[in-house]
Amino acid sequence: MSLLSLQDDPHLLLDGPQGVIRYVSECVPARDADEWLAELMQTVPWAAERRLMYEREVDVPRLTAHFDLDAGNAAAPKPIVRMHAIACTVAAAQFDSVGLNLYRDGNDSVAPHNDKLHQLKAGEPIALFSLGATRRMTIRSKNLPRRTLHLELESGSLLVMSYATQLHFDHGIAKTRTPVGPRVSLAFRCRPRAGA
Repeated sequence: MSLLSLQDDPHLLLDGPQGVIRYVSECVPARDADEWLAELMQTVPWAAERRLMYEREVDVPRLTAHFDLDAGNAAAPKPIVRMHAIACTVAAAQFDSVGLNLYRDGNDSVAPHNDKLHQLKAGEPIALFSLGATRRMTIRSKNLPRRTLHLELESGSLLVMSYATQLHFDHGIAKTRTPVGPRVSLAFRCRPRAGA
């Protein structure tokens, strides 16, 4: 399948002063997505984290990993190298970092949040690949009028959010009681350089 540019993508979800959100449902073929999921689940050094929330330490309800991509992709598994190239092309950005989340089942989730702005290069988008089971992302406006978008993130899909969306919207993936298989998300970002 040929790569789509943002200008050609028919899946424009938001385009205005609060930012741009586009969703490409079949950015990579299903066979590639399945193979990449299997390889990443086996080769990535997944870590369980604990965080302080509401004055107590709790388990993060998913496994995580991270790769720096600005110094080359030598340490990154091949599927990440492939998705990095696609994300850079589709989003027209030079992503230098990727954060991975492994949602093992419906008990794993991420609370509504926006990406930490001090960890993002101003003006640059975020590109989120999904592999594995379909999970629902909820995107909610922070201010009135309240708007909510429920988006089923399918395997092989790419969600691109502009920098401005992080100022105006939260996004998250809730737990589900519906039996669901594993999902890996890869969030490609541009990080600010020290001293810049």
